[in-house]
Amino acid sequence: MNNPMPLLPRIHSPADVKALPEADLPKLAAEVRTELIDVLSRTGGHLGPNLGVVELTIALHRVFDTPKDKFVFDVSHQGYVHKLLTGRADRFSTIRQYEGLNGFLLRTESEHDCYGAGHAGTALSAALGMAVGRDLRGGDEHVVCVAGDAAFTCGVSFEALNNVANSTDRLIVVLNDNEWSIAKNVGAIAEYLNRIVANPAYAHLHEKAAQFVERLGGKTARKLAGKIEASVKNLIAPSVIFEDLGLRYYGPIDGHDVGLLTRTFEFLKTQTEPVILHILTTKGKGYAPALAKPDKFHGLGKFEPDTGETVSSPTPTYSELLGKTLADFADRDNRIVAITAAMPTGTGLVGFAKRHPKRCFDVGIAEEHAALFASGLAVQGMKPFLTIYSTFMQRAYDMIIHDIALQNLDVALCMDRAGLSGDDGPTHHGLFDIGYLRPVPGLIHMQPKDEDEFVDMLWTMAHHRGPIAIRYPRGAGTGVKPKAQPKLLEIGKAEVVRHGKQVALFGLGNMCEVALDTARLLEAHGIDAAVINPRWIKPLDTATLEFFARGCDILCTLEDHVLPNGFGAAVMEHLAEARIPTPVVRIGWPDEFVEHGSVPVLREKHGLTAHAAAAKILAALPARTKAVSAA
Repeated sequence: MNNPMPLLPRIHSPADVKALPEADLPKLAAEVRTELIDVLSRTGGHLGPNLGVVELTIALHRVFDTPKDKFVFDVSHQGYVHKLLTGRADRFSTIRQYEGLNGFLLRTESEHDCYGAGHAGTALSAALGMAVGRDLRGGDEHVVCVAGDAAFTCGVSFEALNNVANSTDRLIVVLNDNEWSIAKNVGAIAEYLNRIVANPAYAHLHEKAAQFVERLGGKTARKLAGKIEASVKNLIAPSVIFEDLGLRYYGPIDGHDVGLLTRTFEFLKTQTEPVILHILTTKGKGYAPALAKPDKFHGLGKFEPDTGETVSSPTPTYSELLGKTLADFADRDNRIVAITAAMPTGTGLVGFAKRHPKRCFDVGIAEEHAALFASGLAVQGMKPFLTIYSTFMQRAYDMIIHDIALQNLDVALCMDRAGLSGDDGPTHHGLFDIGYLRPVPGLIHMQPKDEDEFVDMLWTMAHHRGPIAIRYPRGAGTGVKPKAQPKLLEIGKAEVVRHGKQVALFGLGNMCEVALDTARLLEAHGIDAAVINPRWIKPLDTATLEFFARGCDILCTLEDHVLPNGFGAAVMEHLAEARIPTPVVRIGWPDEFVEHGSVPVLREKHGLTAHAAAAKILAALPARTKAVSAA
């Protein structure tokens, strides 16, 4: 009989998982799912992926011994269950909260987290490196890579697979096949895996082999069953790509049968060749709302646990506005196409896809391919809008320089989640795109202060010839309703929002609002401050910049970006070249990886508030300005 007492409160380490009777494991799985739903309804997070890997994670900890053995989770957004089983259950309610547990794995958070992540496709290469490192130093630990089927849409995953057989004799790869990344998986790889799963002859063969092992037991029976299975595999699936690449393929098996998973891992531990285990799981298992809407519950904010309903904002997000706006433009311009890398919902392109399905392309988690694909479309006279999160656009940097900019191709880069991405933390903050795009010759870069200007910028992008980029923040805007007919903006021309003679505040994008608040605080001190909406990161409006630099006592730049090589750095560079000595106060994120937490909390901590800006400006003002103001 199963233990009637709660099990999860008794799990303080993987040793406690191993100590449980096998009959108690389904109960533990159920309790883990309840904890996930309860906590994440209050904190938000990656619910669906974690509900799908509960039994897998329990089985891993039953068989292997972390931290000696190494688990490398691709992306690691599905690592919440691993956290619960490795001594962090008492802090699980703090996940994704400031100074609480991170929403991904972190080497600095626990000795059981051997590799930090946050972007897809990294696990196979990292795990192979660990396995080879183990071999070189004569270690005996196991290295297990857990990667979803979506990770196999990443080119880097196949770069790793190409090297596995020639690099090590001991590596376990778990292919967690749930048919989803964030959206439904697309492309030939997803179809290929589905053919394996759907082949009735192969499924029958695998079932018989498994029954043979269960009935006879022992290593000899397992090896014999494996040979039987392998001997006819090529008759059924003649192009099992993993075996062609040198990994022994096992599966597909039920990824929610914890007993079967445990026995399978015990068998795989004995193998002296790289192996890949194909398991089938259900994203969102055990929670009806997550099963009904897997894309929504991949990662979400707070929700009502009984219904799964979330609180929606009446103000549309920049992402939603982009999808609607581009769809409107595409109604009138058949050159416009939209491209996303596995995030049609996150980037707001769902609406575009409904209205223009043949002109919306989800290429999977393949940002490099997406940029090259956009380049090819541009060569054929199309106008591609490449919509990718700022943090993921980093992966396509070579293509942006070498293919798009060098050839002056008509590609529009739409960088969603530019600036702080709050609860998702350092892997998802979009704090570097100004720095990595600013040196690219011929590339125009901009950021809007509100939704109306955002639409104007998109309209300007649609009519511009050559590479052009826009950065915009996560979530809802200021509530400004776009006008009926967007207007073309003059490239390189800033907007003076408020006039002033002593201080000039250049508030880029969503920091323009902070600049206005700063001006009001300075006004209370008798300081007359101008506020400028720069709009353009590149090219700078040098005429407006020089006008205020020559007339004011001090300039202040405010940006939702790291200070090194950011907008403020561009301002200082130009003033130095123009030999204008006006001092510049820069407000932005520090030269470090910013932790996770809510945007208001982190802005307060790192000095990206109006009060902090006003204090820095007052401290930097010349004594004569303060004296005049006081008088």
